[in-house]
Amino acid sequence: MKKEKIMDNEENNDFVNETIDDSLDSEDLETDTMVSKDADPIKDKIKPKDILDLPGIGPTSAEKLKAAGFDTYEAIAVASPMELVAIAGLGEGTAIKCIKAARDSLEMGFESADILLEKRKMIDKITTGSASLDELLAGGIESQSITEVYGMFASGKSQWCFQLCVTTQLPKDKGGLEGSVLYIDTENSFRPERVSQMAIAKGLDPDEVMKKIFVARAYNSDHQMLLAEKAVDLIKEKNIKLLIVDSLTSQFRSEFTGRGQLSDRQQKLNKHMRLLQKVAELYNVAVFVTNQVMSRPDVLFGDPTDAIGGNVVKHASKTRLYLRKSSGSKRIAKLVDSPALPDGEVAYNVTEKGIED
Repeated sequence: MKKEKIMDNEENNDFVNETIDDSLDSEDLETDTMVSKDADPIKDKIKPKDILDLPGIGPTSAEKLKAAGFDTYEAIAVASPMELVAIAGLGEGTAIKCIKAARDSLEMGFESADILLEKRKMIDKITTGSASLDELLAGGIESQSITEVYGMFASGKSQWCFQLCVTTQLPKDKGGLEGSVLYIDTENSFRPERVSQMAIAKGLDPDEVMKKIFVARAYNSDHQMLLAEKAVDLIKEKNIKLLIVDSLTSQFRSEFTGRGQLSDRQQKLNKHMRLLQKVAELYNVAVFVTNQVMSRPDVLFGDPTDAIGGNVVKHASKTRLYLRKSSGSKRIAKLVDSPALPDGEVAYNVTEKGIED
C-alpha cells in the first residue's frame, strides 16, 4: 500500500532551503565564528583581571565593552576582532593585539588530555526526572554545551523545558543544581501553571520555584538574539544554571523565506548559536533548545522528519534528541548525536507529575 505524503507550501520551502543549506557546506559559514575550546569555562577558577590592563583598551573603550558583556579576559579571549571593532570602535590591529594579550594571559594554548579530563569533571548534570532518560544521557542535561530536542507538535518538547525549570532547582543530591533558570519564549508556550504542577510533584514550593524562573517573550529573531546577549548579566546576578530557548528556529523560519534569504538566515542563526555556546562555556551553564521540524519528500522509506536549521544547528548542538509521540502519555526519545555517547532510544511518560519512567 503506497503511503501518501501531504506537505504544505511552508514545508516544501523549508525542504528546498535545508537541501541548499547542506550543499552550501556550513563549515564555510562557521569559519569566522568558531568559539575557542581551549578557554577554561569555569570563571571562578581564574583570577579576575581588569580589561583596562589590555593593550589598546582605554576607559571609554572599556565602558563600551563592559556594556556589551565583554567585561572579562575570558569573554575578550573568545571574541573575534570584528566584534571588538564594532562594539568599542577599536582598530582591527588593536583588536587583534587585545585578543592575543587576553589569550596569552589565560594561557590558552595546547593542553594535555589529562588536564582536559579533569576540567570535564567540573561539568554539571541536570536530571530529566526519568531514570531511563538520565541513563541515555549519562546523567542528564550537561552544562558547558547546547542540548537540542526536536520533534513534531505534541511530541513533548515544551514539557522538557517545564520539567527542567523544576529539576534545575532541586538539591544536588537529587540531580539538581540548586540554581535559577532563564527562559526565552519565542512561541508564547510557557505555562507557569504547568510548571507549578510539576514543582508540587517534586515536593517543592511552587511560589519559590516561580521566583527563580526568569521568562522573556521574543517577538522576532533580533529580539531573540538580544535577549541571549542580556542573559549574561542575569547569569551573574541570579545564579543561573540553565538557559532555555523554546523554540530556537521559529522566528528565523518565519522571517527568512525562500532561497534568496537562506544564506542570510543561516549566518544569523549561526551567530546566535555561537553566542549560546559561548555563554554555556564561559559561565558553566546548560543551554537547552527546542527545534521545529519539516518533512523531507525525498525520503521514500523510513521517517522523513528532519530538524530545521540545517548544518549550522546540527554542528553547534553537542547533544541532539529526536522526540516522538506514542500512545497515550508515552513518548519516545532517540539520541541521534553526541560526541561521547552511543546512539540509543528509550520510552518515557509525560504525566500530570511531569516526565517519568
